[in-house]
Amino acid sequence: MADTVKEPSGSLTVVNGNSGRITPASQKVKNQATVIVGAQWGDEGKGKIVDLLAVKADVVCRCAGGNNAGHTVVVGKTEYDFHLLPSGVINPSCKSIIGNGLVVHLPGLFDELTKNEAKGLSGIRERLVISDRAHLVFDLHQSVDGLQENEKGLKKQQLGTTKKGIGPTYASKASRHGIRISDLIGDYDRFSEKFQNLVRIHKQAFPSLEVDVDAELARYRLLAEEVRPMVKDTVFLMNQVINNPQPQFIIVEGANAAMLDIDFGTYPYVTSSNCTVGGVLTGLGVPARAIGDVFGVVKAYTTRVGDGPFPTELTEEIGAGLQQRGAEFGVTTKRPRRCGWLDLVVVKYTHMLNGYSALAMTKLDILDALDEIKIGVAYRHEGKLLDSFPAELTLLDKVQVDYITLKGWKQDISAARKFEDLPKEALNYIQVVEEQLGVPVRWIGVGKKRDDVIERQ
Repeated sequence: MADTVKEPSGSLTVVNGNSGRITPASQKVKNQATVIVGAQWGDEGKGKIVDLLAVKADVVCRCAGGNNAGHTVVVGKTEYDFHLLPSGVINPSCKSIIGNGLVVHLPGLFDELTKNEAKGLSGIRERLVISDRAHLVFDLHQSVDGLQENEKGLKKQQLGTTKKGIGPTYASKASRHGIRISDLIGDYDRFSEKFQNLVRIHKQAFPSLEVDVDAELARYRLLAEEVRPMVKDTVFLMNQVINNPQPQFIIVEGANAAMLDIDFGTYPYVTSSNCTVGGVLTGLGVPARAIGDVFGVVKAYTTRVGDGPFPTELTEEIGAGLQQRGAEFGVTTKRPRRCGWLDLVVVKYTHMLNGYSALAMTKLDILDALDEIKIGVAYRHEGKLLDSFPAELTLLDKVQVDYITLKGWKQDISAARKFEDLPKEALNYIQVVEEQLGVPVRWIGVGKKRDDVIERQ
């Protein structure tokens, strides 16, 4: 057992009984990661902010989720859609890492690579690193996802899943019959046994499930060789990066958003992974001290896809206008997004979870046409002010929202490139948000293109 000693300075050190080395217990990493997370229910425009920062990045990582997420980045006249790939792949000098916390559908990944290569992105495969500990999404997981959703539909309990197989794959992982990429590129006979066992377990639960085992095994034998050059021990790699004596700019790109986190979101209308800042540690295998700034991305209004409570939802003309002007349709599913006023009760709650250093507010320009704009600042139930964001969805469905009503600016702000260029009503809108949250707004999105962003120093 190691001995603990006290140095004269009062700092605690540990003497390792095996090697005799003295290691400061408070040892700091050389390079901390900048984390970018969604502050609402997703689709906030995280990819655009990641792309903005990734120009200077050495490493961009994803740590959770699968190809149920979707980011759109517009460069010039080209629009890139990313689902599994980190948005940093656009930067030719940046390494992109798919961490152990992700679930990976290999056919979908290679399809995504091919489509983006066809749009002019070259060298992606050489810059992409995939964790050997990431779990595999199989077509059978996607079939099961659909069967489960249909079953819930009969009971009027549908969750609005993307049917990409993400939930069933995480379920396989948690029940310890999942299959990792290390299994695929390792002993193929052992992989075959595991796959057949996976099929057997799912067919017991879903007798109508059809899987051509031989065809799948033949396909994955080829995929194993295609993915092999990209696979590494990313836990070791990430710890090399954070402890590199040379400065390294590391970005962690969150998928989905805090209100879709399986523990902290509006459960069960959530995703199947932890998409708050804690998921960075488990999804990449890095220590807590590796986290530096945490930037929350918040849309200037609120959207969500699928079912679930939405206190500030606008179901009439204004909501339809936001949906149309904001092109609020899912990148992955093309489903229309529900729209509502900015809900700062939600953002305060996710700030509690993530501890934002600053915010990026996207799509402020979508509010250009409105005479007046509302911001939700508190919830009440039966006249009583609620202290916190409720876990009980029946209560959340019944809350009344307290709003601040502000005058709209009624002009096009897309040409603004400095904070002072914005009309006073838009400045007021941002300042109210900052005052309510106690968090500065550092970036403001005023259009769809890559450079339609105001950065405040």
